[in-house]
Amino acid sequence: MKKSVRIFWMAFFAAFGIFILIIILAATGVFGPLPSMEKLGNPSLMQSSEVFAADGTMMGKFYRENGNRNQVEYSQISPHVINALVATEDERFFSHSGIDIIATMRAVVFLGTRGGGSTITQQLALNLFNGKRERNPAKRFIQKIKEYIIAIRLERNFTKEEILTLYLNAVPWGDNVHGIRNASRTFFQKDCDRLNIQEAAMLVGMLKANTAYNPNLYPVAARERRNTVLGQMAKNELITEEQLQKLSATPLRINYIKADENMGFAPYFRQVLRDEIRTALRDLKKANGEIYDLYDDGLRIFTTIHPLMQVYAEEAVNQQMPRLQKALNKQKNIRSGSVWKNHDKVLQKAMKDSERWENMKEGGYTEKEIKASFARKIKMRVFAWNARREKDTVMTPMDSIKYHRQMLQAGFIVMDPATGAVKAWVGGIDFKTYKFDHANITTKRQVGSSIKPLLYAQAMDERGFNPESSIPNQPVHFKGNGWVPASQDCAGLDTVSMAGALAYSLNCATAYLMKEVDPVQFSGFMKRLNIPTKVDPYPSVALGACDLSLFEMLWAYTIFPGNGYSTKPYFISRIEDRHGNVLVRFDNNSNRKEAISEIAAYKMVKMMQGTVDRGTAAGLRNRLGVAEMGGKTGTTNGNADAWFIGYTPEMLAGIWIGSDDRFISIESAQGYGGTAAMPVWESFFRKVYADRSMGFDKKALFAKPAGLLSDTLTADVNMHTKEEKTEEVVESKVTASDYF
Repeated sequence: MKKSVRIFWMAFFAAFGIFILIIILAATGVFGPLPSMEKLGNPSLMQSSEVFAADGTMMGKFYRENGNRNQVEYSQISPHVINALVATEDERFFSHSGIDIIATMRAVVFLGTRGGGSTITQQLALNLFNGKRERNPAKRFIQKIKEYIIAIRLERNFTKEEILTLYLNAVPWGDNVHGIRNASRTFFQKDCDRLNIQEAAMLVGMLKANTAYNPNLYPVAARERRNTVLGQMAKNELITEEQLQKLSATPLRINYIKADENMGFAPYFRQVLRDEIRTALRDLKKANGEIYDLYDDGLRIFTTIHPLMQVYAEEAVNQQMPRLQKALNKQKNIRSGSVWKNHDKVLQKAMKDSERWENMKEGGYTEKEIKASFARKIKMRVFAWNARREKDTVMTPMDSIKYHRQMLQAGFIVMDPATGAVKAWVGGIDFKTYKFDHANITTKRQVGSSIKPLLYAQAMDERGFNPESSIPNQPVHFKGNGWVPASQDCAGLDTVSMAGALAYSLNCATAYLMKEVDPVQFSGFMKRLNIPTKVDPYPSVALGACDLSLFEMLWAYTIFPGNGYSTKPYFISRIEDRHGNVLVRFDNNSNRKEAISEIAAYKMVKMMQGTVDRGTAAGLRNRLGVAEMGGKTGTTNGNADAWFIGYTPEMLAGIWIGSDDRFISIESAQGYGGTAAMPVWESFFRKVYADRSMGFDKKALFAKPAGLLSDTLTADVNMHTKEEKTEEVVESKVTASDYF
């Protein structure tokens, strides 16, 4: 043998040996671990977790980037998608064993100019491995070896139909859309089993370059690519030449709506739900010892939210808030901008927290240049109370900050007072623009007179008071704290009944009850209700000079319709894994605690009916035509916070309205709890009662305790005089600083 020939064969076998060695090393994980067959066959990393309402309606999903890939079965995929995919990406798919030698050699010889060499199985291997091709030639070579290994394993362990299904469930379509089901729903608003030929061709065409051929961005290129796919289908005799000519001439018809965190039921609720789920999963582990991951493990979260009640709650908020915003915008201090006088620090902080500031800072601009840009008018899109919840306008970025911060916000929760199940959750006016959740347990505002029923309940349960008890209606002096209320304006009434004092929210009479109960004892009572926020033992707390969340206030109010039991609101009924196995349940009613006697609770219910009959929410019960209900308004200093919390035997709901900046408020009577907040509550209950499918009964009655001799309220609540001030006028003069 000639020396040159001998050298050639030695080099050939050496290269071949090295190649085999590299394959062995790659297969054994020396160059990094390969995905297991379990993950390849049922890749949990490609499943987003789904959230369901109480009736099974899907509310939304939790997924990380590249993770929104809800899987479908082969039978749920249109045959047109399969035909288009095979014809375009891998003509010999059904005849090769994972690696197409012909295509590979063609790609090597012609350097990829006549098509690539990767089969569908290899592309699936890449997507299951990491989804990104290495740019470094050496790293790409190793990656290619891994693709070969995974592809062969896939072909040995799965049928061709299963491989196609895995592929279509895994591949990206751009815009953070993964999987054929999501792609079909995003671009056509239909499930993938209903895709026609041209729709299937368009989606398959996008796989070559999902941005360049995105029909929402580049419709001309997308149509040309679709027609290329149709040509491949005709070449492989999957459609006729006549069909090719006809379909190629049709324009693109898409219905692009991308599902994101701003869509679906109750977006504010889904945000707080995320944190609750993480807490619940913290101590749960899978069979292999791994901790469950909300974004990767395809969990099924079943909530207590009622879809129709959620819709009605959002509608009620959306009907009232534009009217209130209009009233605020008409105020002189808003129109002139004087509301921002002495509040420049708020604006400066908002400016530096903005995305514009961050982007310009990263772009190398100086602070002076960035501040100057906030004073120049530009085109922008801002929130607006219209059908689209946005409008195009021209203003400076600083004016945009003022504009958005001057929007009134709202928090609204509806729940079952007996079980604690939350039925509706509205955390703000528009999740897309305002992510801050005002219904969250951590979002606290001054509660005003809405706290008074809790003080009255303790006085009745522990101090022997009754609705008929006569109470002095005069300022009360607390040693070390001064007079309460500080205004000492008690409207000239010397004494009132306890029922009348609550119905009309009289501050002087309430201060007397706080003296009788004792601030320290009331603080202990609030702790006994189980709410997490500590209420400090100051006399002013009787008039609402403390901050609590809407969530906590509803929690506390459950003692009235709940027969004296404090019941923590909950909103997850159970969490299942992707196989349907229940991991944890929350609907076992374990968060109930007796706080007051059943008799005291019933008397409070009867007494609180005075508020909705003749008091600060006069006429509400009559307008709704409800047999029995109770409620309480609340308004804080300068009308910064407007509250109404009310209940029937079947439902408990609370609404808060105000601005994130407490110095922005409606100065007129339109900003009171009974005129700003209560209409939202009324609108919601009107909608619920009008919908017979909901099954709520206007004639429902509160259960009378067996030990109560009479359920008739004999106290005089009809003593209101023209001169007497209501809670809103009195409380506008009350501040926490008056007593601390």
